[in-house]
Amino acid sequence: MMVKLYGIPNCDTMKKARRWLDEHGIAYQFHDYKKVGVDEKLLRQWVARVGWEALLNRRGMMWRKLDDSVKAEINEENAIRIMLETPSIIKRPVLETDKTLNVGFTEEAYSRLFS
Repeated sequence: MMVKLYGIPNCDTMKKARRWLDEHGIAYQFHDYKKVGVDEKLLRQWVARVGWEALLNRRGMMWRKLDDSVKAEINEENAIRIMLETPSIIKRPVLETDKTLNVGFTEEAYSRLFS
């Protein structure tokens, strides 16, 4: 099974997800947003699958840094543009397998995905 984990390396939630995968012997490919960014076609596929609201991290520092006028006008296209320009505003981690797309990390969700 192909497993790809998207995020940034220094995020605490990313560290928890990577540790969980390592402890359970699950091989994965890590995609670092800070170094590689995110592909627009892939991001649009994610939005079609889970919705832009699930992907946009409104609790993080990058969201707080946005101008209030930008936040007030947020919609799908604006959110996609912002996520492409600032990939670290995407909720982390995004875990993609052959069949699933999971946004965020909990041990319970990962256990269900890999049981």
